[in-house]
Amino acid sequence: MDAIALMVNGVEHTVAAPPDAPLLYVLRNDLKLKGTKFGCGLGLCGACTVLIDGRAALSCDTPLWAVAGKAVTTIEGLPRGGAPHPLQAAFLTEEAAQCGYCTSGMIVAAAALLAEIPQPSRAEICAGMARNLCRCGAHPRIIRAIERAARDAEPEGAPGAASCHEP
Repeated sequence: MDAIALMVNGVEHTVAAPPDAPLLYVLRNDLKLKGTKFGCGLGLCGACTVLIDGRAALSCDTPLWAVAGKAVTTIEGLPRGGAPHPLQAAFLTEEAAQCGYCTSGMIVAAAALLAEIPQPSRAEICAGMARNLCRCGAHPRIIRAIERAARDAEPEGAPGAASCHEP
């Protein structure tokens, strides 16, 4: 095992782990950050989504060595100053969770999307969230929550749409 330094949620940590250990395991087991979930373990469901240098990444198939010198942000690192991140507030307002297991990955992926495209169209939201699965069927509310967060960031506001599949 090597001592590996990494920056998570703005805090530098040193962990004793193999360089090829999945980032997800280090976050949950070594750093006790339980918001990032193990879903499929194959990089197919998005439950383990984190930000690496501001870009969405699947932590279950990201080896620890790949985050050396990079900033990792988990769901725990999104709120600022004790207030929920605007996406977290929008997810609550829109009741965009059923069981909630996928929610942290959804919110983190949506944060990366809104950082890249502050006012995305419904098609851009659907494309940006395609890697994240919700088996409970909360996608329409999730889309509305992302639209709400984007709209609330825009002074004028614009009506949102509810589904990726509606015209």
